[in-house]
Amino acid sequence: MGTLLVAHGTRSEHGVAMVGDLAAAMSARLAETVRVAFVDVLGPTPSEVLTALDHEPTVVVPAFLSSGFHVRHDLPREVAESGHRAATVTPALGPSPELARAMLGRLLESGWQRGDAVVMAAAGTRDVHAQGELRRTAAALSALVGSRVSIAFAAPSQQSEGYPSVPEVVARVRSDGAPSVAVASYLLAEGLFQQRLRDSGADVVAEPLGLHPSVVRLACLRRSHAGLAASKGVDAVVGR
Repeated sequence: MGTLLVAHGTRSEHGVAMVGDLAAAMSARLAETVRVAFVDVLGPTPSEVLTALDHEPTVVVPAFLSSGFHVRHDLPREVAESGHRAATVTPALGPSPELARAMLGRLLESGWQRGDAVVMAAAGTRDVHAQGELRRTAAALSALVGSRVSIAFAAPSQQSEGYPSVPEVVARVRSDGAPSVAVASYLLAEGLFQQRLRDSGADVVAEPLGLHPSVVRLACLRRSHAGLAASKGVDAVVGR
């Protein structure tokens, strides 16, 4: 049974490299080849890779931090277009307590101290389902840091659907009396969005989740659980 890691796609060389590195880390942990595809910006697409696999049983792992439009619509369409009859799609990486732990780890590495206010910065989405998952993740991070975590978007919607920009939320939290504000990056890789976090005016900005051990462990668990279910004839449901 093969494994296909599917990411959004980016023009950032760092972002593309990170996806490849995550696939390599999964390969080492799972002792099998993990292929890579992208749903936007660059290729190969999931449909192209699955078509080339000639119906080899394959577990598709979406490298997304929430199950928004790409996960619930684009990816199923890609699988259907491939005509592949033995593909099992796992839930997205997030939401998961593992990702909250990864954010805490990155915050601690950046110099965050307990008592500092925390803003969780996500890429941005207009999908209300994905926004609900972000709130669950922020609640999990709040429990870990010991105070309420605010949510901000690196790319907020111009239609005001979702959350304000990171600089806006950082300024608001500071005006509410926080002596120090830290941004927890809810991004997988370096790129334009991560730079926006660094330019937000926060006192501390954590690095992207990247290859944090919790991220690698979670991706491998998604694949292993889906592979076991597929071997028993149980269908995996996207987003469950």
